[in-house]
Amino acid sequence: MDDLRAGGTIGHLLVRTFQRYSQQEMLVGDGERLTYGQMARRTACMLAALQKLGLGEGQSIALLSRNRVDVLAACYAGYIGGMRITPLSPLTSDDDLAFMLEDGEIDALVVDDKVFAARGHTMRARVPRLRHLLSLGPLEGAADLMALAAGSEPQPLIPRAHPDDIAVIGYTGGTTGRPKGVVHTHATLLASAMMMAAEWEWPDELRLLVSTPVSHAAGVLALPCALLGGAFHMLPTFDAQMLLDTVERERITATFLVPVMIYRVVEMQKASQKDVSSLKTIFYGAAPMLPARLKEALDVFGPVFMQLYGQSEAPTCITWLGRRQHDLNRPEVLSSCGMPFADVQIALLDERNQEVDVGAIGEICIRGPHVMPGYWKRPEETALAFAGGWLHTGDMGRFDANGYLYIVERKKDMVISGGINVFPKEVEEVIASLPGVAQVAVVGLPDERWGEAVTAAVVPREGHTLDIQAIAAIVRERKGPIHEPKRVVFMNQLPLTPLGKVDKKTLRSQLKESK
Repeated sequence: MDDLRAGGTIGHLLVRTFQRYSQQEMLVGDGERLTYGQMARRTACMLAALQKLGLGEGQSIALLSRNRVDVLAACYAGYIGGMRITPLSPLTSDDDLAFMLEDGEIDALVVDDKVFAARGHTMRARVPRLRHLLSLGPLEGAADLMALAAGSEPQPLIPRAHPDDIAVIGYTGGTTGRPKGVVHTHATLLASAMMMAAEWEWPDELRLLVSTPVSHAAGVLALPCALLGGAFHMLPTFDAQMLLDTVERERITATFLVPVMIYRVVEMQKASQKDVSSLKTIFYGAAPMLPARLKEALDVFGPVFMQLYGQSEAPTCITWLGRRQHDLNRPEVLSSCGMPFADVQIALLDERNQEVDVGAIGEICIRGPHVMPGYWKRPEETALAFAGGWLHTGDMGRFDANGYLYIVERKKDMVISGGINVFPKEVEEVIASLPGVAQVAVVGLPDERWGEAVTAAVVPREGHTLDIQAIAAIVRERKGPIHEPKRVVFMNQLPLTPLGKVDKKTLRSQLKESK
C-alpha cells in the first residue's frame, strides 16, 4: 500500500511540463528565450554531460551562479537523473561555502565561469573531497559543462529518483554558528510546489519575474511556474529600475520580492512612473513588511500584494495573506501573515509543548506534507525541531478571533528587559509609523540595569531628519516605558541575510562594537 501511494518526483513534474507545454515560452534570461521543448533538449544534453563525468543517481551537485538558463538546466538534469542538489548563495562567505561543500558531501561544484571562477578554484583547493569543479563555460582547471553538453546526444528524459530520495539539501543558519543542511525529499519538495500552484494567487497569463539568485532560493519558484505553463523571467541581479523596465517591456504579470526590495521599487516607481499595469500579483515574504510601508506600496501599485510565510524547513507554504485581505480599511489585518494553507496544521505551543489559550502567544508549530524529514547529519537538532511531533518554527505568534495568524517575533530575538518580555516587532511597527523612517530593526543588548536594553537601529529616509527623543517618546506613549528604546542608532543600511531578512545577529555585533 505504501508503493500504491508513493506518487511522483520533481523529475516527473519537469518531464511532464516539458511535454505538456512544449511550444510555449518557458525561460527568459541572460539574453536567451527558450520554449519548454527547447529546455527539455537543453536539460537532456546537460544530463548526458553529467553522466559522462560519472555523475548519476545518489551523487551530489552544488550550484553557484548568476541567473542564467544553464544553471536551471544543470539543476533539472540533476533532479531527473536522481542526483542531490545543494543550491549556494553568492552572499555566503568562503568559510561557510567550504563548510557546506564538505558537510554536504558534495561530489561536483558547478560555477558560473564569468562571475564565480575565482571562488570555484578557492573551493576546489579548500575542499579535498570535491571530485569535480565544473563550469558553465571555458574555465582553466575546470571541466566545461557547456562544451560537454553541446557534444552530447540527448537521450529520452526518464526520471530516476524515487519520492523518498533526497532532492535538495539547502543550508540555513545553525545554532552552533555553522550552517545546517535542511533535507528535502522529492516528495516534500513536490508537495510544496503543488501547494504553491494550487493556493498562490497566480495571474491567468503567467509571466513571473525573479531577481534573486535561482541557484539559491528563487529557483524553487520555477517549479509551480512550470506546473502552470508560465514563463519564468530572470534578472541578473536586483535593481529597482531594471525591474520596473522589465515589467513594462515584457508585460510581467507576477514577481517575488522581499520587503527591502519592495521599498526601493516603490520609491523608484514614484520617480519613474513606468507602465506596470500588467502586474497582477507581487508575492512577498522572507520577512514581514512594516505596515506603514505596506500602505505606501498599496497606494503606488494597487491591490496586487500577496504575503507568504514559510521557512526552509517548510518551504514557502505555512500561511498566506491574499490580495483581498490587503485592505487599508482593515489595518489590523495588514499586520498578520494570513491564514494557514489547506494542507497545513498549525498549533501554538508553550514550553511544555502544550497548546496555549486562544489569543495567547505561543511558538508556531506545524505539520504538513512539505515539512523536511530532518537536518543533514544533525540528529540532536532534528529531535529538538520535531519535539512533541510538530515542526517548531522558532517563531512566536498568536491567532485572532477570525483565524488570522500574527507573528510576534522570532523566539530567539525576543528581548527580556527588566524581567518582562518585549517583542521587537511591536516596537518596530511603532517606529516605522514615523514618516521619516525607511527601515528599522530592534534588538536587545546586554545591560547592567535592564538585563537586556531595547535598542533600535533606524535608517532614515533620504532628505529626512529624525529625532532620537521623538522616537523614544512615541514608543513610550504607545507601548509603555519597558518598550521604550534605551538607545537609538541611525544607520545608512541594515545588514541583511542572503534571503533579504535583517541579519539581527550581525546587527547586534555592530551595535555592541559601536557603543
